[in-house]
Amino acid sequence: MSCPSARPASSTDTTGLDPVDGSGRPWQAYVFGAQVAEVEVDTITGEVQVLGVWAAHDVGRAVNPQGVEGQIEGGIVQALGQALMEDYKLQDGRTSTSGFAKYILPTALDVPRVNSIIIEDPDPIGPLGVKGVGEPAMVPTIPAIMNAIYDAVGVRITDLPATPEKVLMAIRDKERSDAVQAAE
Repeated sequence: MSCPSARPASSTDTTGLDPVDGSGRPWQAYVFGAQVAEVEVDTITGEVQVLGVWAAHDVGRAVNPQGVEGQIEGGIVQALGQALMEDYKLQDGRTSTSGFAKYILPTALDVPRVNSIIIEDPDPIGPLGVKGVGEPAMVPTIPAIMNAIYDAVGVRITDLPATPEKVLMAIRDKERSDAVQAAE
């Protein structure tokens, strides 16, 4: 017995990925998002405080806008932890992070002001025109924070998390490099 409103599987227009060149359309709906972060960097301690994040995300149709904003905010906080705090270590393919006692996670005090902009471009195939937003909200957060650090103090952090020690070392390295260039 079939449901008259159900669409055949072929209506999604998806394909597998070509093993040679990677072309194809493996997903039904593509989501898009962009974020900008504002940070404050303590140049004495290397501590980074995220002051705000502006996040614009295409969610298809926002059936529950407040729920969508919550998903965006949750994704941002989770990615903030990855960007600045969570230092999961592996050694010989096994975890060497002993537990959560010293594994730093964001708390309510770390949550920045989040300004969510919901962009609604309904998916013509999916149910109610919705698209995913949970994990996609995390994707632009780390680059936004790292770019904000660069904008604030002129150093690129390329090894996560951007701990105060790593940020301070990058700032000191830049100061030494600038001093050498000035002396030349």
